[in-house]
Amino acid sequence: MSNPSVQLYSVRDAIDADLDSAVARVAEIGFTKVEPYAFHLRTADYVRAFAATGLTAPSGHAPVIDSDDAGAIFDAASELGMTTVIDPFIPTDRWQTADDVRRLAERVNELTEQAKAGGLEFGYHNHQWEFTNKVDGRPVYELFVELLGPDTVLEVDTFWATVGGADTPAVLRSLGDRVRALHIKDGTITDDILNVLPSSESALIVPEALQAAFENQKPAGQGDVDVKAILEAAPNALRVVEFDAYKGDVFEGIAESLAWLKENDKA
Repeated sequence: MSNPSVQLYSVRDAIDADLDSAVARVAEIGFTKVEPYAFHLRTADYVRAFAATGLTAPSGHAPVIDSDDAGAIFDAASELGMTTVIDPFIPTDRWQTADDVRRLAERVNELTEQAKAGGLEFGYHNHQWEFTNKVDGRPVYELFVELLGPDTVLEVDTFWATVGGADTPAVLRSLGDRVRALHIKDGTITDDILNVLPSSESALIVPEALQAAFENQKPAGQGDVDVKAILEAAPNALRVVEFDAYKGDVFEGIAESLAWLKENDKA
């Protein structure tokens, strides 16, 4: 098994309180890789924390698509030694029509070329609505992928794809090696969670009212997601443990996911 990463958004409260301590604790659990979020806002802090722990960040999340200065984000990524920058979130109201999808794909393709000029890859991370929203009976995610240039990469959030009704292993097989990373999380898949997810960009940080719905997430192997089949379908993709929210101690949760991956990921 390749060494998994962890999305630091999972431990955002601890990072807000003490970034260095939180990153050190992630390293103590046994992770050697991390995926920071909004890293362009705290680049020097992450440089310091990574130097102290030996952690690396092959990928990171930042809101590049809507940025007025994507170059600064890509510069920060290079400073942190990243190879792949992922935009984590475009809200559901901007995934409604074929024109919506075309506009987003064109922007992503432009950013891919800009990132490539700086030696980086650029890609997108899904939620559930890219699969539930349809144009002419097809999930908008399919249309989006068809419009992307060959150098754009993807990070598939396997939990949200599954919640969105996708056959996630089949999606991963169809996308092949352009899937650079997987968000690995598990949980109880219920219909009511579909009705409470964020629908606006301001909801990227989960509002308190949505917290209960997100807290059905569980460590890998403890819920309804067929994580083993997902892993088998994308053997070359970086595994990135993540929780949007967790009702227990989130550090214990990411540790349980890491242990499960070490036991069950045969890639």
